[in-house]
Amino acid sequence: MRHRVGSRDWTDDLLARAREALATRPDESSLEPKPLTRAALAAMIDHTLLKPEATPATVDQLCAEAAEYRFVSVCVNPIYVARCASALAGADVAVCSVAGFPLGTNVTEIKALEAERAIEDGATEIDIVMNVGALKAADHALVSDDIAAVARVCADGGAKLKVILETCLLDDLEKVVASLVAVEAGADYVKTSTGMSTGGATVADVALMRHAVGTSIGVKAAGGIRTYEQAIAMAAAGATRLGTSAGIAILRGAHE
Repeated sequence: MRHRVGSRDWTDDLLARAREALATRPDESSLEPKPLTRAALAAMIDHTLLKPEATPATVDQLCAEAAEYRFVSVCVNPIYVARCASALAGADVAVCSVAGFPLGTNVTEIKALEAERAIEDGATEIDIVMNVGALKAADHALVSDDIAAVARVCADGGAKLKVILETCLLDDLEKVVASLVAVEAGADYVKTSTGMSTGGATVADVALMRHAVGTSIGVKAAGGIRTYEQAIAMAAAGATRLGTSAGIAILRGAHE
């Protein structure tokens, strides 16, 4: 039975499912990274440039690299979405942008407006930052409503939604709760990190998030992934996307 979001029954059910997921979490030592080809890795990589010092020239270079190496997407700040969409017209590379980035503390209406404008400019994927403070305060209804508002915009615009949990700021129960809330609110992926906080993706967090969401949605590992070995470890843990600015270096370590 599905309870109304924010009700006592909904909250109790959410916490019960989260605790059960924690109790049955996989043993990290059982994960066995397997070699991946360059093509398989490229199809997982969001080629990322979210630094504040990014320029039009560096964004153009990002797009050229994404087309050459056949990355699944470029991930850029909103101001560069239209530029990337134009540069990648005809290429099989998606344009991803961010909303509520990097803190997640924008009001919901602004996050939704950011997503709407990015989609109008050509983005087909949106990565939003969850309201971390609300999650830590156990205001799960606010977290859910915040994500759901952007999920509706993405659904109307035909875009995928990834929700950044910023796992380095959460304990394990909070990571599972956040993952479950994201699923219920309509996310297409849960994502570990912005790469701009106190830590990035870890194999343990990716495995826990994958366990929490099952096979229902994707898991994106991002933050600090710079080598082929790190990439295949994240894939073994359950990541289906990798957010990284080191995609070319990662591919150089892959098998043909």
